[in-house]
Amino acid sequence: MGAKKTTRAPKSLSAGRPPMLHRPQKSISRKTTKALINKHHLLEKRKQQAIAKGDKAQEKLIDVELKALGGIERYQEASLQGQRHDRGGDSSRVLVEWLEPCLASRQAPQDGPLRMLEVGALSTQNACSKSGHFATIERIDLNSQGEGILQQDFMERSLPQDDSERFDVLSLSLVLNFVPDPKGRGEMLLRTTEFLHRPEHYPASSSSQTDKFPCLFLVLPAPCVANSRYLDEDKLSTIMSSMGYTKIASKTTQRLVYYLWRRTTDSLGLVGRFPKKEIRAGPTRNNFAVTL
Repeated sequence: MGAKKTTRAPKSLSAGRPPMLHRPQKSISRKTTKALINKHHLLEKRKQQAIAKGDKAQEKLIDVELKALGGIERYQEASLQGQRHDRGGDSSRVLVEWLEPCLASRQAPQDGPLRMLEVGALSTQNACSKSGHFATIERIDLNSQGEGILQQDFMERSLPQDDSERFDVLSLSLVLNFVPDPKGRGEMLLRTTEFLHRPEHYPASSSSQTDKFPCLFLVLPAPCVANSRYLDEDKLSTIMSSMGYTKIASKTTQRLVYYLWRRTTDSLGLVGRFPKKEIRAGPTRNNFAVTL
């Protein structure tokens, strides 16, 4: 049975992004890059706490601090610097590594061209773009950093009308953590299912197709899963399973956690039964959560 469509308009992703301040791009040192990104995430955390408390004055003060840092554009500059090969960046390298065995076994033309949607794209020169495996890569971001990246909010993107508008791979790298509230994060994850092909789209006889596709690549700051009061690995897996996803790969570093989820069914399971509930106590925990 297919997913039941909701008539409530999803919240715009832009609601979770900080103010933008236009500045010319320039090189940022490794130390400055790390400090800026960490400060940005800390302010975002404090802002969400202020919003949860209804503290408008504190929220405005934090917005001023974010603007002083340079807003989302300065953060993106730092992220782009962090993606440089000599700094160990570009999360899409992990995606290509995970997909490589499957991609290498594909047989053209019977397996068909691969299409990818990259949400929160920062560059047209990342590992996926250079891999040569994708016939089409559509890149979108709230604040496009250049030609080849469409300025668009994923939550406001028109839903696909047929398979020609659906994708084999959808990437959400450091995007979900910018959604301002737990319910919005759940809506974003659920919305990804609308943009991926259905599992039956791939011929049963084609092992190269059915091994990994269709899939969602999800990257989050590691503390969102490792140190949250409301979310851990098991709960995230249960939430994703309820949407028809099966985890086929994961990797955790000091800063980030990477996941590859394969869409294995159209059926929705326990959607609507994931409230914000404390699963780990402690004063050092953060409040990152996903609800449905």
